[in-house]
Amino acid sequence: MTFHPGQSLAEAVRAAESVLSEAGVPSPRVDAELLADHLLGVGLGRLRAMLLGDSPAPEGYAELVAERAGRVPLQHITGIAYFRHLELRVGPGVFIPRPETESVVQLVIDHLAGTDHPKMVDLGTGSGAIAGSLAHEIPGSEVLAVEFSPLAYAWAARNLEPLGVSLVQGDLRDALQEHNGTFDAVVSNPPYIPAEAIPQEPEVALHDPPEALYGGGADGMELPTAAAASAARLLKPGGFFVMEHAEVQSAWIAGMMRRMGCWEDISTHVDLNGKERATSAVLAKKPTDQ
Repeated sequence: MTFHPGQSLAEAVRAAESVLSEAGVPSPRVDAELLADHLLGVGLGRLRAMLLGDSPAPEGYAELVAERAGRVPLQHITGIAYFRHLELRVGPGVFIPRPETESVVQLVIDHLAGTDHPKMVDLGTGSGAIAGSLAHEIPGSEVLAVEFSPLAYAWAARNLEPLGVSLVQGDLRDALQEHNGTFDAVVSNPPYIPAEAIPQEPEVALHDPPEALYGGGADGMELPTAAAASAARLLKPGGFFVMEHAEVQSAWIAGMMRRMGCWEDISTHVDLNGKERATSAVLAKKPTDQ
């Protein structure tokens, strides 16, 4: 099925679904509808009702579908990524938040349940998805976020300012020295892909910024190791740390944290797909006490 002038919305969406499916887009029907709604702005419920009638296709729809068929991320086309309860502004230069990371946020929320005015930091915040969700969902909390990339920092600033998150441009390895030993929780989704591993999805390989993907070193573990060290520096004794990682890295990260000698209750957590996605721990003692 192809596009032609005077098509109805239903015909155009069916054509878009066909084009996107042939291009290998993982969710062709959903993306076809979301692109149509991006132009119409009626919401998916109303859009699907319109598909039952003879509403005309929106102008410019075929061009957006062609972009998506070229494997430009949907979020770059619409400028929006949805994460938990947030609508985030995203675009070139910032890592697009993934649904798998939503469970990492939940681990922090669950651990801090009953804590009055918790102080938290997100190391390597990217778009601000984690930090913004914590601020939004934990009333009375104080949330800081650290981002190194100037481009990602600009996106994070746009997303986090309305939520009252304090954003710092800096390196997760040494940022926030003036806050050492003051946080109730530290969370991080650092870059962790090994140097030689090229992501298979074109949306990731061609459009996510490399500095948000590759963790440093042949095994990709330089930045995750640094995030764990910074967490130990920043947390109060008894503070909670959780870090996202690739499913194949959980044993390595748990071992690394055990060797640090300052963590207890080291636990691996699975995501919604049942894959080992995050490791958490509680700071038993400050590293200087070892």
